[in-house]
Amino acid sequence: MKAVPKTRRKTVPEVPVVSKEIIEQAKLSLDTDRIKRRAKCVVCETECAPNSTEGLCWVCRRLKISAWRDSDAQMGAQE
Repeated sequence: MKAVPKTRRKTVPEVPVVSKEIIEQAKLSLDTDRIKRRAKCVVCETECAPNSTEGLCWVCRRLKISAWRDSDAQMGAQE
């Protein structure tokens, strides 16, 4: 059997798709997002939920909503 010579691929010069300035701006914006700290939950002091207006983490928000539902159900049963 004859050895099949390997064909060499042509090297294509790398042309950047995104400019270096845009890449640097993206890196800087990521760094500032990491530095910015979220508020702490007023109940358990973990990180607040991003959509929380009352300063609660997602667990405490769910517990609060569940407590409201339970109290509403009890009020209806008493009437």
